[in-house]
Amino acid sequence: MIKIDSIARTFDPQSEEPLIYKKWLDRDAFHAEAPSEKESFTIVMPPPNITGELHMGHALDNTLPDVLIRYKKMRGKNALFLPGTDHASIATEALVVQQLTQEGVTKEELGRDAFLERCWEWKELYHDRITGQQQRLGLSCDWKRQRFTMDEGLSRAVLRVFKDLYEEGLIYRGERMINWCPSCLTSISDIEVEHEEMDASLYTIRYPFAEGEGSIAIATTRPETMLADTAVAVHPDDEKRGHHVGRMVHLPLTDRDIPIIADSYVDPEFGTGYVKITPAHDPNDYEIGLRHNLPVIDILTDDARMTGECGSYAGLSALDARRAIVNDLREQGYLVKVEPMRHNVGTCQRCDTIVEPRISLQWFVKMDPLAGPAIEAVREGDTTFVPDHFKKIYFNWMEGIRDWCISRQLWWGHRIPVWYCEDCDEIIVSEVTPFSCSSCGSQRLKQDEDTLDTWFSSALWAFSTLGWPDETEDFKTFYPTDVLVTGYDIIFFWVARMIFSSLHNTGKVPFRYVLIHGMVRDELGRKMSKSLGNGVNPLEIIDRYGADALRYGLMVGTTPGKDLRCRDEKFENGRNFINKVWNAFRFIVMNLDDDIDFTDVSYDDFKIEDRWIISELKDTITSLSDNLDAMELGMAQEKIYSFLWDYFCDWYIELVKERLREGGRTGRAAQAVLYRVFSDSLKLLHPFMPFVTERIYGILHEEKLLVLEDWPDAGQYQYDADAAKTMTSLVSAIRGIRNLRAEYKIAPAHRFPASFRADDRALVSRLQEGLPTLSRLAGISELKLIEDGSAFDEEDVTVLFTGGEIAIPLRELVNVEEELERMKNEEERLRQEISRAEAMLGNPNFTGKAPVHVVDAQREKKMQYEDQLESLIVQLERLKRLSRDD
Repeated sequence: MIKIDSIARTFDPQSEEPLIYKKWLDRDAFHAEAPSEKESFTIVMPPPNITGELHMGHALDNTLPDVLIRYKKMRGKNALFLPGTDHASIATEALVVQQLTQEGVTKEELGRDAFLERCWEWKELYHDRITGQQQRLGLSCDWKRQRFTMDEGLSRAVLRVFKDLYEEGLIYRGERMINWCPSCLTSISDIEVEHEEMDASLYTIRYPFAEGEGSIAIATTRPETMLADTAVAVHPDDEKRGHHVGRMVHLPLTDRDIPIIADSYVDPEFGTGYVKITPAHDPNDYEIGLRHNLPVIDILTDDARMTGECGSYAGLSALDARRAIVNDLREQGYLVKVEPMRHNVGTCQRCDTIVEPRISLQWFVKMDPLAGPAIEAVREGDTTFVPDHFKKIYFNWMEGIRDWCISRQLWWGHRIPVWYCEDCDEIIVSEVTPFSCSSCGSQRLKQDEDTLDTWFSSALWAFSTLGWPDETEDFKTFYPTDVLVTGYDIIFFWVARMIFSSLHNTGKVPFRYVLIHGMVRDELGRKMSKSLGNGVNPLEIIDRYGADALRYGLMVGTTPGKDLRCRDEKFENGRNFINKVWNAFRFIVMNLDDDIDFTDVSYDDFKIEDRWIISELKDTITSLSDNLDAMELGMAQEKIYSFLWDYFCDWYIELVKERLREGGRTGRAAQAVLYRVFSDSLKLLHPFMPFVTERIYGILHEEKLLVLEDWPDAGQYQYDADAAKTMTSLVSAIRGIRNLRAEYKIAPAHRFPASFRADDRALVSRLQEGLPTLSRLAGISELKLIEDGSAFDEEDVTVLFTGGEIAIPLRELVNVEEELERMKNEEERLRQEISRAEAMLGNPNFTGKAPVHVVDAQREKKMQYEDQLESLIVQLERLKRLSRDD
């Protein structure tokens, strides 16, 4: 027997949640079998970087798939939620370097091997910390399968893919335009470049013709790069400037002349119509340079200082060089004007340094052969985006894709598996360290110093985590995976790369669905950032409200692809919901007999309210399951919230309290319904709020684990349309009368008669049978039927409800004399306000001198007072008639 004394008055998440999670781990509740006769359902976790604590975006990224995994497990699937972390090469290296700087040591002084040891120490600390944070969220991950992008198995997959692509001619080394961070001293990916709008200046500079009189004007935000100009371009169809094509102009501050060329990239309506072409320092100029075979002049060092070829500007930072060059242009008469402007500038995500586009010798993946099949796979529906419109972003990026720079000038990461023979210049690509040169036999081999882009290993995540390149049981059982849950901001950086990498290496798409979620923003809708100081730590929310409340708050209003705002109110509401469920649980326990088998109760024992709540539960199971199958997780949570809070707690429990007090067969039937409906409601709520539901279910069902229970079967419940219709009307009527009582401030103990009419005879009969309920919950002492065609008393106050109308005599709601006095005072006040407003609006000094919006506001107030007075006079007349009748 369950003893109420042994159950705490409230659910304490801080003490309960760790114990519940330990129970799950001890019972191996999250383990998935391989092989298995069950149908598999697999989600691989987007691996968080080992660079610190989880943020609110991670919490959402983890909660959404966990809801799906728990649901699918209860639906009988062999559900695997595979966790892991990412080595995040550039971010982790930057943090370790920062740590060393505080110790007064550089990474070069420490040496590569010792530096990597420090990185592994960092990894162990933060990998374990992140795991602990994920477990606090309640994630149902199979921790025995946890992976890291640089563990032995995944590293082997990375080396295999690099070697295969190289041998297929899809990886090459060459000079191309890349993003370069002058502070991190490495190439970086597009996702690691953040574009910020900054104040800047637009400099218009005169370039004189090399021969003859005259000049042209160009506009630039980076005059320091003019030293690397190798041409000036105009649009080929530009009638105003096109006749200059082929002429040479003198490049100010240098001894060089450069040609004017024609290229369709130029917008003749923008700026001066002339564009300076600097192939070494602008990606668009680089492409123009390739088309016109222009020379490439690099004027910046790795740390963004002017090179030795820059004369008096050599050694200056780019910004200092800009100031000096602008000053010289002004003194020599080349500077036409300087205008303020704002424009987007690319900065390094890790250190905020301005990123330099530059040509560099790097390793690249040829993308055209890989992009085609990946585009086709999404077009054919092998992988589906949810919502569907996000595939447009995917197509736009994939169809305009450029070769992928995969090398990074870093030490932490997968070192490029390429060795160079120092005797014969042979290039050797191998999964294992070669002993000698395959061409000349020399043992003087030097490995490439660079590491691979983090996204190279992340792209293999869906299959490398399952044992590929080996044909493991995990790979055969769980691949392809089912759903990838991720934000819209990395569709082209990660999702696209996973698709083309998986197709090329396994012949299959990595996942059947991509569930796209939005960004978590602050309560004002702003992006969370360190600079704004508006970030919210999910662990602090867990400390205050518990993990269930955090999960609830993240899911409220969640719509695939849409941003969501983070408000404390959402988490408070989550905690309140937990309290509501816990209180319902305590009430049920207090009203249960020792025998909770309920084999003595049949459907015939059920009253109308029992059949109604069972019908509502059946509907909820069906619709909520449909929502989860469609990955409409926010809508699904709203369904079970509404059912438990509104239907079950606020109505059903209230409806059966009298029967529970009476006991007997009707009380026993109420117990059975409470127990069964609440138990299945806990199952429906479990994916969203796993901790509190697990705790309650374990008490109600003798320590069974809810996470391992079956999902409720809607087919076991009978739908009673008549009960549903009648109770909907009864609840609607009670709610309307309660609102009326609140409006008129009627004491709870005061009961009054009412009359009603209904749309059909069956409902009339049911409502009359429901008088005891109306009496107890709405304070109706007598219920009189008004026949069709008859009218209510004109002084009655009417309440519409679903299927009919109910009327209450006004004298039952108010003290007529007191209300008359109050209304007369209100009438006098309103007339005074109207007179005051009329006086102001009739004063020319006010209407002629006050701001328009102030005058308009006064007119609006006058209209509102007049409307209120008109309504008040009608009510006064009704009360006067009642007073005369009395």
